[in-house]
Amino acid sequence: MYVIIVGAGDIGTPLIDIATRSGNEVVVIERNAERANRAADRFDCLVLEADATTNNTLEEAGVEQADAVVSTTDRDATNVMVCLLATEYEVPSILSVVHNPEHMSLFEQIGVNTIENPQQLIAEYLYRSVARPAIVDYMRIGEQAEVFEIAVTENAPMAGKTLTEAGEGDILPEDTLIVAIDREGEDRPLTPRGNVRIRPNDLLTVYSARGADPELTDVFGHYEDQTA
Repeated sequence: MYVIIVGAGDIGTPLIDIATRSGNEVVVIERNAERANRAADRFDCLVLEADATTNNTLEEAGVEQADAVVSTTDRDATNVMVCLLATEYEVPSILSVVHNPEHMSLFEQIGVNTIENPQQLIAEYLYRSVARPAIVDYMRIGEQAEVFEIAVTENAPMAGKTLTEAGEGDILPEDTLIVAIDREGEDRPLTPRGNVRIRPNDLLTVYSARGADPELTDVFGHYEDQTA
């Protein structure tokens, strides 16, 4: 892909690293001289020390041939302007960081894909790791629903039960689904079916409409979350 990344700060720099290492053609626009020079020295890409909120800069960056424009600056006003200009050039994929949730609707109105306040997301993830140590990884869906990974312990109510038995025995709540089963010794995740028996140490990918609350993590044998 041909990707234009605006901003070489705390968010933009890891993105530049990933995009260049993945073999994409990357152009970085950064108005701060120190950050621009650091990016130019570190990454195999074109770095423009310029203001991305002007047509001239975007055209110099090759916006007319860009597959994606990603704005990662710490100012929503700058990100909005970059995205508005990118829409004029009909860039196929336009993404932006949004720091203030109140500005989210503005980005949505111009049809931009967004990531809301990355610092807040990181903080929530870290807190979740402390409060819910049983959860290996998770993703929030809407206000309550979550998809998460959790390992089954030896003394878990789920251990030794088939998915059918767990459902009929009210062990697994109705609003909860086992999406995948990662089992040691298997080349690929198992497809959850009614006759599949859950074993200790299985790593389950779980969907829960009410989230991974302590009552649910108990089902997989993680009682430590009850008092977290």
